[in-house]
Amino acid sequence: MDLERERIRADLRGVLDGEIRCDDTFLELYSTDASLFQVKPLAVVRPRRTSDVSATVQYATENQIPIHARGAGTGMAGESLGTGIVIDFAHSMRRILETEDDWVRVQPGVVLANLNRHLAQRDRIFGPDPATRSVTTMGSVIALDASGSHWPQHGSARDHILELQVVLANGEVATIKPTHLDQVAHLESPELVRITSGIAELMESNADKIKGNLPKTFNQGSGYRLSGVVDNEVVDLAKILAGSEGSLALVTQAKLRTSARSKARGLVLLFFERLDNAAKAAVQLSSAGISACDLLDRRILAIARETDPRYSNLIPENAEAMLLVEFSGETQADVHAELEKIADRIRRRRKLAFHSLITTSPKEVGTYWELARRMTPILYRLKGNTRPLPFIEDMTVPPQQLPNFLTKVQDVMKRHETIASIFAHAAHGHLHVRPLLNMANRDDLAKLERIADETYEELFQLGGSLSGESGDGISRTPYLPRQYGPLYDLFGRIKRLFDPAGILNPGKKVLSSTFSPMELVRRVELASQPEAGNGSTDTNKKKDNDPSEFELPILTWSAEEMATAARSCHGCGRCRTYGTDTRMCPVFRFDSREDASPRAKANLLRGVLSGQLPPESLDSPETKEILDTCFHCHQCRIDCPSNVDIPNIVLEMRARNVDANGLTQDGSLQAKIHRWALWGNRFPRVANWALGNRAMRWLMERFIGLAKQRKLPRLANRSFVKQAARRGLTTATRRSGRKVLYFVDLYANLFDTQLAQAFVNVLDHNRISVYVHPNQQVSGMPSISQGAVTMAARLAHKNVKSLAEAVRQGYTIVATEPSAVMALTHEYRNLLDSDDAKIVAENTREACEFLWDLHHHGELELDLKPMNLTVGFHVPCHLRALHEASYGQRILQLIPGLSVRPIEKGCSGMAGTFGLTTNNFRSSLRIGWDLIVAMRAKQIQIGSTECSACKMQIEQAGNKAVVHPIKLLAKSYGVLDPDVDLFSPSPHDLFVT
Repeated sequence: MDLERERIRADLRGVLDGEIRCDDTFLELYSTDASLFQVKPLAVVRPRRTSDVSATVQYATENQIPIHARGAGTGMAGESLGTGIVIDFAHSMRRILETEDDWVRVQPGVVLANLNRHLAQRDRIFGPDPATRSVTTMGSVIALDASGSHWPQHGSARDHILELQVVLANGEVATIKPTHLDQVAHLESPELVRITSGIAELMESNADKIKGNLPKTFNQGSGYRLSGVVDNEVVDLAKILAGSEGSLALVTQAKLRTSARSKARGLVLLFFERLDNAAKAAVQLSSAGISACDLLDRRILAIARETDPRYSNLIPENAEAMLLVEFSGETQADVHAELEKIADRIRRRRKLAFHSLITTSPKEVGTYWELARRMTPILYRLKGNTRPLPFIEDMTVPPQQLPNFLTKVQDVMKRHETIASIFAHAAHGHLHVRPLLNMANRDDLAKLERIADETYEELFQLGGSLSGESGDGISRTPYLPRQYGPLYDLFGRIKRLFDPAGILNPGKKVLSSTFSPMELVRRVELASQPEAGNGSTDTNKKKDNDPSEFELPILTWSAEEMATAARSCHGCGRCRTYGTDTRMCPVFRFDSREDASPRAKANLLRGVLSGQLPPESLDSPETKEILDTCFHCHQCRIDCPSNVDIPNIVLEMRARNVDANGLTQDGSLQAKIHRWALWGNRFPRVANWALGNRAMRWLMERFIGLAKQRKLPRLANRSFVKQAARRGLTTATRRSGRKVLYFVDLYANLFDTQLAQAFVNVLDHNRISVYVHPNQQVSGMPSISQGAVTMAARLAHKNVKSLAEAVRQGYTIVATEPSAVMALTHEYRNLLDSDDAKIVAENTREACEFLWDLHHHGELELDLKPMNLTVGFHVPCHLRALHEASYGQRILQLIPGLSVRPIEKGCSGMAGTFGLTTNNFRSSLRIGWDLIVAMRAKQIQIGSTECSACKMQIEQAGNKAVVHPIKLLAKSYGVLDPDVDLFSPSPHDLFVT
């Protein structure tokens, strides 16, 4: 850390309640957003309250240090990036302070989607809906004057602001609200009087210049918003602060007008053979009272059709463009009638569209809207090095000029032999255009700049605007003088009036230096080629613990593959969501820090590979702190719209960190849990006594980190493998037909041997031969999740050697533990570069999946006895990552009389061994609390899940038993031990404090 950053940290620590960070590793996470750019700040402040913001701004003014406000970091123009102090409002200032009938008061870190979930309880909504609303914060919505698809119905953010609390450039806290010119002199402070009277004078003296040089578009997203600032002798500074990107003042509270939710709404999808026909149709519909009208081009449609089965039959293959048109009304019948009129007008009368679909079903409306709202991340699924680059992606034109402008944009792309994706809020002329180029290619970046020059020239001739809602930031500020001409000087006067010292987000809206934005494009290529070897974690390989020697990759991928994975994260921030439609990221939902987000891990690795961070930074405590916010649940991998393999990225860095520093107490307990369990299995009575003894649990917590509050399952008197040997199951069979090698793993082998017995009995009932390999080891998933890859690779090597040979003999490997299936099918390939590992992965099945496949082929016995139960079913994270379908739920639905209630409340929080440790115990319960509460519902008689860790967590704080679906199936077959009581939670040893 350099001296300036050290000084900033020392100075601010004494005046802030919030957090201040200045270390290199941490700053790397804040040096990028969803744009092309990378700018490393001096420091990051996470304020807890307005006084922290005020103190930080006052300090920055006194020391001439720039200030940059940041929300979720999802900006596509680089508006939150800078070389000074970044203030992260999304961490702590995210409370909804007041809610009344038609307004709400919020802090800037409140996520828009969370706000609307809160308002839905009153049947209200905050209308503007940018595509990133699931993660974007209200501070950003105001700072960018966001609008979104529903601009025809709700307008932009500035139309909904009633009052703002802001911190001015001198650190003073002020309240901004409409003020009559006669009352300006009586405002709360001389500084506010100076600014307000100065703005009123500027607006009056430049009225003609403003009127003659503003864009002719419906929504103006570039420059400062000057329309309506002074109206009928009333000056409203909120009108100019909206869209100012934190360059005039910092919003710390906002009182916002809310709207009534639409009573009924529906969609019509219109498909076109030509893009210009879609644009012409949008122009005709702009005056039809619609609430939204989005245009998608054939590239977005094709990728959606190929990557999502929901759209494969929905979207015609010959569609060059699609309009998604929404209409709102009082009743579904009224809405449907209006949509039919729209379809008839565009298809039959105008003959512009060749096909249409109409729906008023809420579920289908949500599905269709998802296509439009995820259009940008969908494009990042393209293979290869080209990516849709956000640079000219946010333009507006007068709606009647849309068809003409689209033609001109296509001509520019043709001249530069470049293809681009086109998405538009077409009814109000708002375009998102992204050329597909290689960010690592300097020639492509030069081409992108030429494309911008030519496209903007066409835009200005049509009276368009550089931006509609995504701001100017680094991308577009250099082009503002060309757009506004003589009016641009007024922006500088406004900036100086609010911010005389020029410390608030300099270089945005008003140029502070002459530079090309391309000078700040982040590096994505490898700085140097690390020594890759064969990428194998051979347990005999000697590791050099010298941190100065860079030895990536450790796993079985090449350095280029690793770099590709890291740069595939484009920073969209979807992994910061709190929505129920995805499960990622359980840790971030609990611990809302940027470093807890999955994208932070990709940014960290990219920083090392591109040379922004030294390789030895991966060995640092700061890196470990970041990596410890991942418990390897794989939810980010499957829910990431760009399919970035964050778990592998984390495992690579964690393995390096463990290799250099060894395991911590927590990490050692989790990675070596199988050793403790195997030791206890030798003396089960002694071990079970120790786990229930107050003094012993205190000692275990102190010396190995095992939480004394954690309920733990009792060890069985004899392992299942030993029981299987007595039954002759450890000898391979010579029978023909289906044959199963049961991979038992830790829990079923040493703790719940009844589960293993139940599964064997179910297979036997279905005349399937079972083989329990006597030499099988535990899967090693806890070791993998902790980065102890040498230990894990040793276990993997032994298992693969035994299991691959059995596969060659005709066996299918089946496991009842989801984490074991994940290890065998996914993780072993990362650890071992061998054909045997691939054979094992391709021939391993989860137990319920295997049984459902039997049923699918008509081979599963259905002589099931009724069970009059209501079962609450939870899908474990690892199974969700393995299968799109819930096979356990399907199996249970075969049992007569059994009512299965899926509980979609996210992760249980146990995360394998994560919740065992003292440091993680309370966090794990908080992560899984919604699930635990839902499982407590009176209507649910028993819980069910395939995961032993989830079972432990739910029973920890729940009031009912949780059993594996296999046990319920065995009970229905009548092959379960009659002494087994399914309705009593598993016996636990517990020391209660």
